[in-house]
Amino acid sequence: MSEQAATVTSKPNGPYELVARRTYPEYRRTTRCRVVNVAGVAVGTGCPVIIAGPCAVESRDQTLAIARAVKAAGADLLRGGAFKPRTSPYEFQGMGDEGLEILAEARARSGLPVVTEVLDPRDVERVGQVADCLQVGARSMQNFPLLREVGRFGLPVLLKRHWAATLTEWLCAAEYIAVEGNLDILLCERGIRTFTQGDYNRNTLDLNVIPAARRRTILPIIADPSHATGDAAMVPDVARASIGCGVDGLIIEVIADDSQRCRTLCDGPQGILPAELEAIADDARGWCRRPQAKLAPR
Repeated sequence: MSEQAATVTSKPNGPYELVARRTYPEYRRTTRCRVVNVAGVAVGTGCPVIIAGPCAVESRDQTLAIARAVKAAGADLLRGGAFKPRTSPYEFQGMGDEGLEILAEARARSGLPVVTEVLDPRDVERVGQVADCLQVGARSMQNFPLLREVGRFGLPVLLKRHWAATLTEWLCAAEYIAVEGNLDILLCERGIRTFTQGDYNRNTLDLNVIPAARRRTILPIIADPSHATGDAAMVPDVARASIGCGVDGLIIEVIADDSQRCRTLCDGPQGILPAELEAIADDARGWCRRPQAKLAPR
């Protein structure tokens, strides 16, 4: 644990201290957040970053093609799961170690740093040998041994909010990572369960939580319009709404072309095309010119 972390946690005054805005005088009266460096990509500068790629690594050809396409469309980071948690044990669970090898090749060929999920504390080291940012998925948000292990490993961590978690529970999960000396955490809102589920969307993207979390924490906040909507046709509008709420980045699923949608083994219906990603990326870049707000005194 860092000296700063040890000093702060020696006098805790809340359930999460290291990630709290109130802990740091330089952040108290501003929406400015801590900048997280992911292999040279700065997240939290006021210019939204784009994390894009397939939901899962399903083949070498598929992953390399999408990596090339999202790079050309303006993505900053490549996403893709070698290990996939699925509701049913009979669904595609990812390619495992072979998927990691493909991601390593995709990074070498595209130049994009890799964000990929880790499910098990025992796998953190081997996934971390390939990943530039370790993703902790919604299902694992309160897997406390995993949170501690990714915190100790030292790579940046993308922490998704569980679909039934309160804001406090989400920030406490981040605190488990922080107490291990790692404050390089990206918070990801990916939709919560509401009464609308299955009617017109997969989940409901909680846009309210973005400014609420901004007031409480110094951590960058990103949004996942793909998992929130479950519908490629809705992703661009929800992505732009997230940008308008001031997110520091978007994580978006992309397919190479329409013919791939029906053949995709994991979440094909929500994958957008590279041209749609390019338009979203252009809008995100336009937001860079807007000044950051200041918080009113409380």
